[in-house]
Amino acid sequence: MPPAAPSTYAIVTLGCPKNQVDSDKLEGTLIADGLVAADSADDADVVVVNTCAFIEEARTESIETILSLSEQRRDGAKLVVTGCMAERHGAELAAELPEIDQIAPFGVALAAGAPSSAVSVSLGPTRRAPDFDLLNLPRPASARPWAYVKIAEGCDRACGFCAIPSFRGPQRSRSIDQILAEVDQLAAQEIVLVAQDLAAYGRDQGVGERSIVALVNQVAKRVERVRLLYLYPSDLNNTLIDTICNTGVPYFDLSLQHVSPPLMRRMRRWGNAEVFLERIAAIREHEPDAAFRSNFIVGYPGETEEDHDALLDFVEQAQLDWCGFFAYSEEDGTYAVGLDSKVDPELRSDRLRELQEMQDTITATRRDLLVGREVKVLVDEVGIGRTHREAPEIDGVISVPHDLPVGTFQTVTVAAAIGPDLEAVS
Repeated sequence: MPPAAPSTYAIVTLGCPKNQVDSDKLEGTLIADGLVAADSADDADVVVVNTCAFIEEARTESIETILSLSEQRRDGAKLVVTGCMAERHGAELAAELPEIDQIAPFGVALAAGAPSSAVSVSLGPTRRAPDFDLLNLPRPASARPWAYVKIAEGCDRACGFCAIPSFRGPQRSRSIDQILAEVDQLAAQEIVLVAQDLAAYGRDQGVGERSIVALVNQVAKRVERVRLLYLYPSDLNNTLIDTICNTGVPYFDLSLQHVSPPLMRRMRRWGNAEVFLERIAAIREHEPDAAFRSNFIVGYPGETEEDHDALLDFVEQAQLDWCGFFAYSEEDGTYAVGLDSKVDPELRSDRLRELQEMQDTITATRRDLLVGREVKVLVDEVGIGRTHREAPEIDGVISVPHDLPVGTFQTVTVAAAIGPDLEAVS
């Protein structure tokens, strides 16, 4: 008799780049255990959903995805749910969604790797082995010219709106050697470093803020581009700014969240509009080609018209290249749940729309300024490239000639801007 065909898997990833890294680790483990990738989730023996639970909208998407995949899977296929919802709401998922065959915190889902374990039916959340080293599991070489690398897990901050520390735990940094080994394994031209609190890398090891600088310098010796995502603004000192600029990717993704001092205090956050504007201006003076991204929460409890106007004024003055605006989501177990002065949802939506319209105009204007310029792009896929100004999967892209080889760096001339995207010619 011919040998039985190996079991097949499909992984569906929701949420942030950090989740994508976790899925890559899971894929590496499944491959090592003898599974092979299915052509689609419909054909897989095991379907894994790596969920997001950051805000209500993400949880809704996760549940809708689980239900949709449950209906689409073939007979006999097993549905495994992992990620943040398994960590945070495992019991509720088990009680309310009998379609799920296994619910596992991420360490368990990875440890389950072998088909005999991965598809075992478990109608309740499984305890994760506390000593299981998820961050340093192998992962396959990147199928794209760029790759995310998670340098730490968890967070030590106590922001009023965020539940991440409650289910991801305190910060746990990887060693530089472990990270560099993964960078070499990925064989990508651009490495995007991610963590819940990137610039705090190494503090839990007693090393301090110089650790992220040393890491970036080491990674920069191995790849053409190093990009940093999720920087807490108080950690953006001159040494780190110089290091980022010296890598050739002067891209600053600053986690600002708001700018009004009273609201920032209620958020348990550092900073204000004046401090942020001064820091952005200093970076632009040092590196005129620097690009900026940030995210802001709209409608946090106690946000007044004055607070909203302060944010509008900041967005106008800062002229950031990219911005994300998110409606406040009440998260169980956070400080903000107990705050008074909730913002009416309709008013929150109006404020969100006003900010987004302003930023769309700013982004389009900043993209228009690039028309006629020569820029260096990494060709991500046929006909698509990115300069240092565009983070993968997040920002706009650049249409480039289709004959430019994927995975190479090319110099092109920007010929047109269409909203957030650009068109370029050789």
